[in-house]
Parts: sequence; C-alpha cells; structure tokens
Amino acid sequence: MEHSLSVSIVIPIGPAESIIPVGLIEDLRSIPSASEIIFVVCHQRFDDQYKQDIVATLAPFQVSWLESGQGRAVQMNYGAQAAQGEFIWFLHVDSRFSVELVESLWVNLSRAPDKLHYCLLQFLADGSNGMALNGWGANLRSRLLGIPFGDQGFAISKTLFAQVGGYPEDASYGEDHLFVWYARQRGIKLKCCTQYLQTSARKYRDKGWWYLTCRYQYLWIRQAIPELLKLLKQRYFSARCQR
Repeated sequence: MEHSLSVSIVIPIGPAESIIPVGLIEDLRSIPSASEIIFVVCHQRFDDQYKQDIVATLAPFQVSWLESGQGRAVQMNYGAQAAQGEFIWFLHVDSRFSVELVESLWVNLSRAPDKLHYCLLQFLADGSNGMALNGWGANLRSRLLGIPFGDQGFAISKTLFAQVGGYPEDASYGEDHLFVWYARQRGIKLKCCTQYLQTSARKYRDKGWWYLTCRYQYLWIRQAIPELLKLLKQRYFSARCQR
C-alpha cells in the first residue's frame, strides 16, 4: 500500500445523525495511520465525552471535529478547507469499505493524482428489495456515462478540488452530481476504484423503492442535461480553436 500518501478523510454528519456507526469506525481503522479524519457536523449533537471516545478509538489517527453551517455541500467544503492532506476522500457517515478498497484506492491516487476517483457502489442489506438493481445501475452509469454520485466516495487532490471550485452550496440537491460535471468541464478525468464501497439503503425502505428510484432518476437527468450541453459546447469550441 502507498503509505506515504497524505490523505484527509472528510465525513459530513447530518443533523439527524446521533452516532457514528460502529461499522464505519471499524473500517476507518484499516486506513494508513498517517491519514487524517475530519468529522463535520452542522448542528452539535455530540457531547465532548462522546467525541473524546471516538478520538481515542481511532488512535493513532489525527481526528478533528468541526462544526459548520448546515448542508452537505457546506460541510464538505468546510472540511476540505481545513484538510491538511494532499488528497481528500469524501465519505458518507453510512459508508462501509474493505481493506482491499483502501489498498486499491491509495494505489490509484498515487498513480493518477490528476484524476477524480470514485468507487463501485453496493447497497447494504438494510433496504428494500431491488437494491441490487440500483447498485448495478449506478455502476453502469458511472463507468459508461462518467457520472458517479457522492455515495461512491469521491477522492481528489486538494489542488484539483480548489480548481473545480468545491461543491456548489447553492444547489437545492445533487451537489455531488454537479461537482462531477464541473470537474469534467475543466478537463479532469475520472478513475474508478474497482472495489465496492457500501452504503445504506434505509431511505429506500422508508420512502419506498419504486418512488425513490424513479424520483432520483428524474432529478439527476434533469440536472445533467444543461451541464452536458455546457460540456459539449466547450468541446466544440475547443476543437474549432485547434483547427
């Protein structure tokens, strides 16, 4: 493994979250010890003793607790600004991952530092039936169309993150989706870590698989169309200038 890499893991925690899942804590212990872990809360729900316990559990990692304004984009940008690592890996608080994923991702970051990295997606067995289809669709969309989403664990150099401009804080939804488009519009290519990053499917269980699946498909396609047109326009004028 590329232990010499300097990586900051930024994990935004929403106002409804009252604990850090034990599974995530266990998985974080598998990353190289030189890594930095940053939890970003938007409404303080954790007392000092709980935070101290998490820091002690994750020793010898450098662990920070930050408080920012509300909104995932705001929290991730705030965490990225505070990050000391050369690379930033954005994770959701309900993410799970293997040692093999860490090894593969660290190698990819070392060999392709100029790319936006993401992982294959797999849903945990805490949702409704049909989630295997959602995971398959997400991976097909990512690899065929070059449109991964944030639950696939974006990893990028801090320099490139600044060039992209961070996550759009004024977007009503899909800040991670837009971030990918902004990166591509700046000529940044994507790199897939061919290991599975797992994420919770509870929201599909709670709101209904059919409803949420159709809603998400509609929302990302509606958001993607204007960004695709911008990208095609850029490529058209770039091609004309090179003639």
